[in-house]
Amino acid sequence: MSGLRSFVARRLLLGAGQTAAVVLLVFALTEALPGDAAVALAGDQPDPERIAAIRETMRLDRPAGERLADWAAGLLRGDLGTSLVSGRPVGQYLADGFGPTLLLAGLTMALLVPTGLGLGMLAARHEGRPLDRLISSVTLAVYAVPEFALGVLLVTVLALRLGWLPPTAVGYGTDLLAHPAALVLPVLVLLARPVCSLVRLVRAGLIDALASPYVAHARRHGVSGARIRYAHALPNALAPAAQQLARTLDWLLSGVIVVEALYVIPGLGTVLLGAVAERDVPVVQGLAVVFGVLTVVLNLGADLVVHRLAPRAGVAA
Repeated sequence: MSGLRSFVARRLLLGAGQTAAVVLLVFALTEALPGDAAVALAGDQPDPERIAAIRETMRLDRPAGERLADWAAGLLRGDLGTSLVSGRPVGQYLADGFGPTLLLAGLTMALLVPTGLGLGMLAARHEGRPLDRLISSVTLAVYAVPEFALGVLLVTVLALRLGWLPPTAVGYGTDLLAHPAALVLPVLVLLARPVCSLVRLVRAGLIDALASPYVAHARRHGVSGARIRYAHALPNALAPAAQQLARTLDWLLSGVIVVEALYVIPGLGTVLLGAVAERDVPVVQGLAVVFGVLTVVLNLGADLVVHRLAPRAGVAA
């Protein structure tokens, strides 16, 4: 128990340091963006006096250090800032786009976990046989296809030629759950590459675990094959899979920009693209910080799961 507390304390300290680094990095990168938000807001024929007034109103004429201190203080209070373009709080942008993104992520994860674990365990159980080679070949081939190309292919075949599904989510708004047909294509695209990675990780981990000395020792003592696979080998095989699932969930929740743009889904990726196009720095900063903190939290959770499943792997990490 003391070892677990020490491990959690170290990871929390590391997470706090990573979060601070994310805040500094996001501010530095947005400061380095080309162009000027005041010029963008001033219109096609900007007047220097108008630009100066806008910069003063937005406090863009203040030193970067002061703006960083004010922004960081606001973050500690839960204030992500205010949009330069619309005047709306950044939190509202986050709330508007989070629903569709969360729905896509939830559906993808709900299909990913059983499919990836099941196929990986099936391939490991039939190692070297035709079924194993078939699963490995198909997952490798699917993984090699870029998500944008796969998305275009699915739209062309299933939506345009066969007419089975709508090609985009245009006209459905943010209530996508009421229109499940519009979710099929984006979920298939989001599922394709992660399920291939998970299958290969589970397969490799389970094969290694089944070849380990403690499994051979259990077999010599007459432990059943099912108990060996599920109670002894599988937990060790799941350690790298847990980290992969955390990375996948982070990717899904951080706004899958390509898929959301392709299928016109009003999620966080679409919000971020619009903010970058409008040079709306507070929205870009707020979303980037949320994405960064989400990455830190999910990786911390994955480390704890790995430590629980395979303590030696967790300590090594």
